[in-house]
Amino acid sequence: MRDKLLKIIQAYEELEKRLMDPAVVSDPKEYARLAKEHAGQTELVTKAREYLGALDDIEAAKEMLHEADADEKAMLQEDIAANEAKLPALEEDIKFLLIPADPNDDKDTIVEIRAGVGGDEAAIFAGDLFKMYERFCEHRGWKVEVLSSSPSEAGGFKTIEFKVSGDKVYSVLKFESGVHRVQRVPKTESQGRIQTSTATVAVLPEADEIDIQIDPGDLRIDTYCASGPGGQCVNTTYSAVRITHLPTNTVVQSQDQRSQIQNREVCMQMLRARLYEMELEKQQAEQGADRLSQIGHGSRAEKIRTYNQPQDRVTDHRIGFNGTYNGVLLGDTLPSVIEALAAAERAEKLSQVA
Repeated sequence: MRDKLLKIIQAYEELEKRLMDPAVVSDPKEYARLAKEHAGQTELVTKAREYLGALDDIEAAKEMLHEADADEKAMLQEDIAANEAKLPALEEDIKFLLIPADPNDDKDTIVEIRAGVGGDEAAIFAGDLFKMYERFCEHRGWKVEVLSSSPSEAGGFKTIEFKVSGDKVYSVLKFESGVHRVQRVPKTESQGRIQTSTATVAVLPEADEIDIQIDPGDLRIDTYCASGPGGQCVNTTYSAVRITHLPTNTVVQSQDQRSQIQNREVCMQMLRARLYEMELEKQQAEQGADRLSQIGHGSRAEKIRTYNQPQDRVTDHRIGFNGTYNGVLLGDTLPSVIEALAAAERAEKLSQVA
């Protein structure tokens, strides 16, 4: 491990020198990239230096034991014991810090919620999920901005897309991607029968222009009048925007912003996120895991989490975690579910590093 840690420290010190290079300082984007990389390595390097320092102190003390008198030997042995006691904890910390970080963890996200199986009740459930995430984000001090939505006449949403901005948003919300299933008695059900409905959630890391370069010639941009539920015209100007990325046939649209310019910018944010996700899918497919395995088709059989109202229970099927229906859906105990998922991911990665 010593050689590996020495190389990490050396690379870190070279990075510090590059940050002082006038050519780098004069390039804001390059400086920001290197500064972020530097900050991401600081804790590991601090632990590595502490670990190597303890090893060096142990070796030095052992060499001095040969020429020390009785009192000095006692002190040196105490120093050796104290440093040796530090090593196991430092080794565990270093192993954890050596786990490759998800490069998207620091990114903001675009979240898509789509009603699945279950008709009006699925749309209402999609609306409930949006409220759950909205409350969860509010408690964490994150900003939620609705980008596009298609409300259902019965309530909730057929689809809703929103952006979440804040500290390490993707690192937390990425665990929510998948099919969510609800079992409850719909408000419209007069016989009291329990219905099973689904909604799909996709959490996309926001991509900026550095991540994804889009050729304007590959875009078809259409404008139209925004409309509300029932098809009533709510805007007599062509402020709504639909953008089609021709090479991939990816379509995004937005009508919820006040102007055509704002809707166009929202569409570009969503398009960059979707194209970036396609690139990630290619990488994941090579490793045997693509997005389809996470999101599925929205059928009742495909699920990552079940919200059972009659039994007042929410079960996350990936880790067998159970919580209360209202506690999770109101956003109060959702943090506990996500923390358990994050802990399971860390344990798996740690076992791989070990």
